[in-house]
Amino acid sequence: MAERIDPWRAELPENYARLMEEFGISPFEEVLPDIPDPMSIMRRKIVFGHRDFRRVLERMLRGEDFAVMTGLMPSGKMHLGHKMVIDQLIWYQKMRGARIFLCVADLEAYSARGLSLAEARRIAIEEYLANYEALGLDLKGCRVYFQSEDEHVKRLAFLLSKKVTLSELRAIYGFTTESNLSSLFYPMIDVADILHPQLPEFCGPIPTVVPVGIDQDPHLRLARDMAGRFQKEFGFIPPSATYHKLLPGLIEEKMSSSKPESAIFLTDDDETIRRKIMNAFTGGRPTAAEQKREGGNPDICRVFDLYLYQLIPEDRRLLEVRETCRTGGIICGECKQMAIELLLDFLGGYRERYASALERVRSTFQEHV
Repeated sequence: MAERIDPWRAELPENYARLMEEFGISPFEEVLPDIPDPMSIMRRKIVFGHRDFRRVLERMLRGEDFAVMTGLMPSGKMHLGHKMVIDQLIWYQKMRGARIFLCVADLEAYSARGLSLAEARRIAIEEYLANYEALGLDLKGCRVYFQSEDEHVKRLAFLLSKKVTLSELRAIYGFTTESNLSSLFYPMIDVADILHPQLPEFCGPIPTVVPVGIDQDPHLRLARDMAGRFQKEFGFIPPSATYHKLLPGLIEEKMSSSKPESAIFLTDDDETIRRKIMNAFTGGRPTAAEQKREGGNPDICRVFDLYLYQLIPEDRRLLEVRETCRTGGIICGECKQMAIELLLDFLGGYRERYASALERVRSTFQEHV
């Protein structure tokens, strides 16, 4: 039975390899040798798949213009899982020729999460955009826009909707007769987000990459189909994509704003950080003696996932930690304490940057709230 990918559910995919085969996603490792200074999440196969990324990579290597498009849905607090996309934007922003487009998906928050547009915008500014700038993204070097206010995107969504049927949307997203009309139409807004950098008002037809989690692939498949259907009118080039694995939660499923005890939020205080990590699921044995004798299993450990995805960027150090766990050289309490120290060390300086960024971002985007 075919597995459905849903952009709005919190479940982790069961089998990434099967999804790649089922939906025609190519392995990222085939382009990795040609990428200058790849990120750790690329080297570690966390960025595991792509669609037509070589088209963008060739432009990048020649220093020619290309577009990077992504978005944020302001539905709650920003956590470490969200940080992966921002890290990629920061990496792209260092590349000559990168044109960054960042969408605030307030319409999606309204449709899928029931937030008012005003509340979604407030969360976007205080919880996301301020954090993005504190992490090192130059927002002034991006086209940051709000879906509900952008006439280019709304007009394009309406035009694109002429060539998609309800049956297609049901097949891609699993909509039922109980789905409300905003949910049915929202995918066209998302497709317009992805394709609008290629409008003549912006870059014109240009290779575009969308770095996303695998859960967002339905939007990419539809956008690529629509690019072909409107190629004559707009000259659209089918958008490329890279796919990263979803950061597992500390307790269950993927890290999600809707499950606070399973997520590390960038605004968590020190005591909350300690509690959450000490309660995290590990691959350890029932007792310390067994752990020292038989070793642990880092491949199922949510604390080791924090090291793999975020906390230990040096590959050699990560392998050392993995081997120490596997051979019983460290017990889970000691490993958790190390994760706590690494997180608190990062967040210590980060909080100052966030406070400074918050004032600047509020001032820049004050007309949106």
